[in-house]
Amino acid sequence: MATTIAQIPAARRIQRVYLILLLGNTLAASFIWGVNTLFLLDAGLTNLEAFAANAFFTLGMVVFEVPTGVIADTVGRRASYLLGTLVLSAATVLYWLMWVWSAPFWAWALASVLLGLGFTFFSGAVEAWLVDALRASNYKGELEPVFSKGMIVGGIAMLAGSVLGGVVAQFTNLGVPFLLRAGILALMLVVAFFAMRDIGFTPDRSEGPLKAVRTVLKGSLRHGLGNPPVRYLMLAAPFTAGVGIYVFYALQPYLLELWGDPKAYSIAGLAAAIVAGSQIVGGFLAPLARRLFKKRTTVLIIAGIVGVCLLLALGFTTNFWIALVILTVWGVASSIDDPIRRAYLNGLIPSNQRATVLSFESLMGNVGGIGIQPALGRVADLSGYAFSLVVGGVISAVAVPFIALSRKQHAPADAATSEEDASPSVSA
Repeated sequence: MATTIAQIPAARRIQRVYLILLLGNTLAASFIWGVNTLFLLDAGLTNLEAFAANAFFTLGMVVFEVPTGVIADTVGRRASYLLGTLVLSAATVLYWLMWVWSAPFWAWALASVLLGLGFTFFSGAVEAWLVDALRASNYKGELEPVFSKGMIVGGIAMLAGSVLGGVVAQFTNLGVPFLLRAGILALMLVVAFFAMRDIGFTPDRSEGPLKAVRTVLKGSLRHGLGNPPVRYLMLAAPFTAGVGIYVFYALQPYLLELWGDPKAYSIAGLAAAIVAGSQIVGGFLAPLARRLFKKRTTVLIIAGIVGVCLLLALGFTTNFWIALVILTVWGVASSIDDPIRRAYLNGLIPSNQRATVLSFESLMGNVGGIGIQPALGRVADLSGYAFSLVVGGVISAVAVPFIALSRKQHAPADAATSEEDASPSVSA
């Protein structure tokens, strides 16, 4: 008992570092979330080209997702985070230069791929670092409260960043939020260098780099696509993530359209701010939702169905204020889903392949983004943003049966009452 008590502060310190990193990253990223689509359109791109540029960003994440996940599992999660911060900061400055130079579409495509590379160093690595470090600190609780705190902190950072980004763009220009993002990322590089350490995870460097990569990939395929409950979650990801990315960015011009002023950039920032506020509420509600249902997949299925209905309603409304209410509820439903899905997924993955399998899951979501974003952007060009949201709702409905299939596998992590109960046995 004395050992456990002594290790409690360590678990708290790990969570504190995780929340600081999440706060800085989300604040930096959110400076441009409220104006990104307007930024691309201001650079001379059409709706199709703007969402195609976003799709190239997603393509970069797909191409580099697994390799950077392997880096996190074979070199270290801290090293992966530091590389990601450095690359993303430089790529953000390049994005700003594309706008200054009125660059052609092919240049935007290349810059977007580089942005995607930067983000892939984060996805999987930070979450894997957190879970393994908590285990090493003898943390016995469920993961939902930890991820929910992350949702709340991320929501606060997103709320502040998106509002400030829209206001800054309103009083300066659309490029300044990108420079602010690059500056904050540079600061986070320094913070992570001193505060982040790999705990509870030791990279195996005995095999040599190439053989180690093959070993990790083989294990990741086995515990990822080869594991039925994980596989069905991955197959659901393209439809939920692909539509979610499009909706988030399409809401900027759509709300301006409903508002009636295409230059009201602060209104565009309001879309991201509402999603951020909803994320804070969802973070508070997720542990409660988890206690109301025996299985985690029950919450995931309900959230998926509610999300479909809300997107359909959002596409049919013509009133700005009603749209804001629908958007708020959609954001809360999506935010309740996220911590529970993360806890469920982490409970299905052994430590040695954690970062890579999480990267695989992120990759599947990005695959959906590559095809869905430009397709829905084209629908918006031909039939308007409202109809594209309706089509997006129909597409996202495809994810629900896959979650139901994951539920049918009766995995222990689906009904686990603690993080330890959910942990799979580690095998070679």
